[in-house]
Parts: sequence; C-alpha cells; structure tokens
Amino acid sequence: MPLTEKLRFVSSITKSTYAMILAGGRGTRLHQLTDWRAKPAVPFGGKFRIIDFVLSNCVNSGIRRIGVATQYKSHSLIQHIQRGWSFLNGQFGEFIDVLPAQQRIEEMWYRGTADAVFQNLDIMRTTNPDYVLLLAGDHVYKMDYGKLLAFHVEKQADMTVACIEVPIKDACGFGVMGVNMESRVVNFNEKPDHPTPIPGNPDMALASMGVYVFNTRFLYEQLVRDADDKNSSHDFGKDIIPHLVSAHYRVFAQSFEDSCVNLNGEVPYWRDVGTIDAYWEANMELTKVTPALNMYDQEWPIWTYQEQLPPAKFVFDDSTRRGMAVDSLVSGGCIISGAHVRNSLLFSNVHIHSYSNVEDSVILPNVKVSRNVTLKRVVVDKNCVIPEGLTAGVNREEDARRFFVSDNGITLITPDMLGQEVHRVR
Repeated sequence: MPLTEKLRFVSSITKSTYAMILAGGRGTRLHQLTDWRAKPAVPFGGKFRIIDFVLSNCVNSGIRRIGVATQYKSHSLIQHIQRGWSFLNGQFGEFIDVLPAQQRIEEMWYRGTADAVFQNLDIMRTTNPDYVLLLAGDHVYKMDYGKLLAFHVEKQADMTVACIEVPIKDACGFGVMGVNMESRVVNFNEKPDHPTPIPGNPDMALASMGVYVFNTRFLYEQLVRDADDKNSSHDFGKDIIPHLVSAHYRVFAQSFEDSCVNLNGEVPYWRDVGTIDAYWEANMELTKVTPALNMYDQEWPIWTYQEQLPPAKFVFDDSTRRGMAVDSLVSGGCIISGAHVRNSLLFSNVHIHSYSNVEDSVILPNVKVSRNVTLKRVVVDKNCVIPEGLTAGVNREEDARRFFVSDNGITLITPDMLGQEVHRVR
C-alpha cells in the first residue's frame, strides 16, 4: 500500500464534510502590507498566497466542497481563487464557492466569525454535509483534516477544536483552553490577559488554532441561538465556544501533532504570520538548507495560481558587477543584473539592477530595484520601484522617518511610502 494511502484519512467522512474558510479579515498587525489586500491574500513563500495553504490542506485531505467567506478588500483574493483554484470539477460535486459579505440577512455586513457562517447557512444547507469544518484563512501550516475528523467521530463530539502549544508570553493572542485526561475541553478563554498555563508546564499554554469541526445540525442550532442573542458579539472564540463549554456540550481538543502532515518524518509546521516580524521570519526560514516547511513535498503539494513566466536570469560576471544569489529563493521572471542577493526571497518578476545589494530581505512580486541600492532586513511590497541609490535597513532612525520599522527592526516599504500611488487613479 502506498505511503499516502496509509497516512491519509480520505474517507466517507471527509467526503461528507463542507469546509468554510473565514478569509475576511484585514490583519491589522501587518500594518501597511494589508492596506490594499486581505491578510489571506498576502503573498508568501515566493509564489504562493497565505490562503493557498489552508486550501491545499482541504484538497489533499479529500475535502473538496469549500466555501470562502470574504469581506475586507477582497478583489485580489477572489481573483487568485478564480485563477488558481478552478481545477475542482463541479460535475463530481467539487467546488470552491466565494462568499463575499452581501447582506444576505438584514442590512448588515459580517459582524463576527460566527455571523459570517450564519449569513451563509442557506448556501451551506444546499450541500447537505454531515460535518462542517471551520478554518481560519490566515495561517501557514500543513495539516491532514481527515485525522481531525476521525478523532471527532471517535469521541462522539459535538465540536472539536484543533490546538497547539504556544509560549505563555504569546498566548494572550489566542483562545486558551484547559482539557481533562480525556481531551475534553473544560474551560476556554479568548485572548486572556493572563493565560492559564498547561498543568506541569508553566511556560506553555494550550491554544486554539482556529480550526473547528462541528456536527452540522448542532452547528446550525448554535448559530441560530447566537444570532438571536442581542448581547453576543457573534464570534466563535468569544461567544460560541465559551457557551458550549459552560453548557457541558461534548467539546474536545485534538493536538496538532496528532493531525499534522508527517509523511516524511517532518517536524510539525504551523506559523501565525500575522505581524511583520513573524511574516519576515517565516519567509526567511525558507532560505535555510533544510527549512521546517517542506515546499518540495510531492506527497502533500501546495497548490496555487501558476503564472506562465520565463526562468530566473542572472547576468554579468565581472569582478565589480556580478549577478548572483546565494542562500536565496528566486522565482520565475526575476532578473538579477550585476547585483548581489544573499539570504533573501524574491517573488515573481523582481528585477534587481547593477551594483545593488539585497540581503536578508523579502521582495514581493513586480518590484524594480534600481542601481546602487542597498536593502537589508526589509520587506518590499508588490509593485514598488526602489529609486537609484536608496539605502534601507541600515539606519533604523532614518528608515522610521520614511517607512514602517517593526519592533525587531524589520523595515516595510510600500509604493505609497515611496510616493508611488499605484492603487489610486487620478
């Protein structure tokens, strides 16, 4: 039996599951990087977007009935899904429905994560699933949802939450839970000021990944109840889950390690790339000799929109003008012309001109770096034209006057900061 057949849980359970991806958030902690796009549409890893990872998890897990709820500045996200994910075959009941906020119930936009699902109940009912898998669209990870669903069924749960251990100092940004010996959730607090540590491990807390499984009828009942509650903020973490736990419904937690993809002995990989520092660091990890995220794994491919681009090109080989890249990822359509690139990640169609140096940097698509430019520890947004002679990432105080500088000293450069209003038509 092939390895993939042994380790994947593609079954009647996964085939009778509908996945709803919540992809409407801006991601304010990414600052200007999400001024013109939703967080799930942010490019990642040289050729992907963040949402590609959760969509790939669905398809690879055998879940091919998917809804994507969008809201904030969703054009590029919708366009990406239309172009890159149209291979699912509707004749076999496979589809990805894009579900923008459209005031389907009363005259209101999505008011919270639970409300985003509630407003699309009529669409979900047409698919008649046995289980509903609710997913955040803004994390980078590899996970076999079939294993999570099998755990849910085995436990005869009403709801199951996928969880991960995080340092206690970071846990205030997550839903933190406590479980008993049977993995049943006994308490849940959304983004607490003082997170409760794991018993016996005061430095770590058990955090929700924003990945939930519900029995379908049970989910519908809870969403209708919550919608009628005038005091609710209509959010899963703040309202739905605490209510279910306090009412003693069968809510269970499964450790990410028990449902992660581990086809080739890989270390479980999950990243919240919700800050500039975390985004930069996760991309930089990919330049290592053996990165934690294996993007070359043919057993669990990461699908995306594949542009038709020429190969990357490196030109000039003089002692003072050599086009080269070391310990870097360089995508299709890139031209490195007499410039040095080191420890960096270049997305598609990046042109770096002579006598420039790029180091420890993430350069998004369609960026032009002019001559005699120095970039260190920077994130350059899509469509920037870096003017000749510019230096960034060397003098933090000087960068802060022109650009955004993170707590850890990562400089973010966007077209607007350079006075290049590529998104506005005058």
